[in-house]
Amino acid sequence: MQPNKISIKQFFKYFKIAVSGKEKDFTSGSIRRAVFMLSIPMILEMLMESIFAIVDIFYVSRVSVNAVATIGLTESVITLVYAVAIGLSMAATAIVARRIGEQDKDGASQAAVQVIGLGIVVASLISIIGILYPKEILQLMGGEPDLIAEGYGYTQILLEGNVTIMLLFLINAIFRGAGDASIAMWALIVSNGLNIILDPIFIFGIGPVPAYGVKGAAVATTIGRGTAVIFQLLILFYGWSKIKITFKDLVFRAAVMLNLIKVSLGGIFQFFIGTSSWVFLMRIMSEFGSEVLAGYTIAIRVMMFTLMPAWGMSNAAATLVGQNLGAKKPERAEDSVWKTGKFSAIFMGLVSVVYLILAPQIISWFTPEIEVIKNGALCLRVFASGYIFYGYGMVITNSFNGAGDTYTPTIINSFCYWLFQLPFAYLMAIYYDFGPIGVFIAITLAQVILTIVSIIWFKKGHWKSVNV
Repeated sequence: MQPNKISIKQFFKYFKIAVSGKEKDFTSGSIRRAVFMLSIPMILEMLMESIFAIVDIFYVSRVSVNAVATIGLTESVITLVYAVAIGLSMAATAIVARRIGEQDKDGASQAAVQVIGLGIVVASLISIIGILYPKEILQLMGGEPDLIAEGYGYTQILLEGNVTIMLLFLINAIFRGAGDASIAMWALIVSNGLNIILDPIFIFGIGPVPAYGVKGAAVATTIGRGTAVIFQLLILFYGWSKIKITFKDLVFRAAVMLNLIKVSLGGIFQFFIGTSSWVFLMRIMSEFGSEVLAGYTIAIRVMMFTLMPAWGMSNAAATLVGQNLGAKKPERAEDSVWKTGKFSAIFMGLVSVVYLILAPQIISWFTPEIEVIKNGALCLRVFASGYIFYGYGMVITNSFNGAGDTYTPTIINSFCYWLFQLPFAYLMAIYYDFGPIGVFIAITLAQVILTIVSIIWFKKGHWKSVNV
């Protein structure tokens, strides 16, 4: 009993250190401790990000089925923004982590400025499209006329304010690369806390604030994320993290920008492959009506909530790989990945059991509609059958990115998503008339294949020789 008590005390002691951000050196000492210290705040950060989606669905499901379906269609488009943001953030994490591992803090600060500037430019272009063509976007995605009339305001506001999504991703990636994962976590806590408070106010109307319906969810989310971005910028400029941006850093640096673009292009295309496949899958799902689409949307949101811890652990692996390669310790980098992958797979395996048993009850928390619950539960159970592969595969894939090797996962994604998942989903769901379950099976099988191929390629070790 005594050893267990000590272990519990140690857990809470290390947990406190992890969320406070006091641990700074991840290139020496226990690898398990390093994984824990980085993973805990990154897991909490990712949970905060996924709560955004859960909260929006929870409130909006009280408005209408069309409102939920609108969020699903819009989110499938906004994932293209995420593709750019995550692609740039992968480059930011890889380059900043490498500079920190090399003890080059000035180089890390210069990279941070260039990635923020590039993100603002890209977000501005996306905003213009969102302001001018929200109805056309929903129509292209297969939205019915009444859905478009009710929900286009949500699409317009979310795309118009996408700079808050972009910068929140990018600046948190900078913090993660520097090993300041706790700061990224607190930024999401600020953002999410505001969203939880503002969602019911703007959706249903309270006091002088009118009821905006589904449009109000976009207003609340944008305000919450925008506030967090201001919080992040204050930390960077006041030097409350490892990285401090000064006025002398606010200049265009061609060499740094070109290096950033070179690394990020692979990452952007990598996630564009994945997210564009989600867009096409959503388009296939829209063929089966709003009830099926709503069930699929709710299941995806629930699924994302428990994928975020695995994503957090994969971010920890990426930081450990980048910093240890910078410190000329490739074997320590590799060992970090295998340990993190094991922890992620165990966690996802436990979650899959819960989803397989309780899927209908979980979906019913978000909607009373019988058909929506039926389709959402089916989706969740099929996804859960491949959860262990999701957990391990995310860690391996992001480890390539942490090394700056963003092109290897791009090739693997191309094969698994475009050459297998999309054709298989269409054939099963439409051609062979299996319906929605054909799409669900295609998604799960694609992830299983991706994980197996990634592990085989990671063992070859080419990622250890990549320079960024």
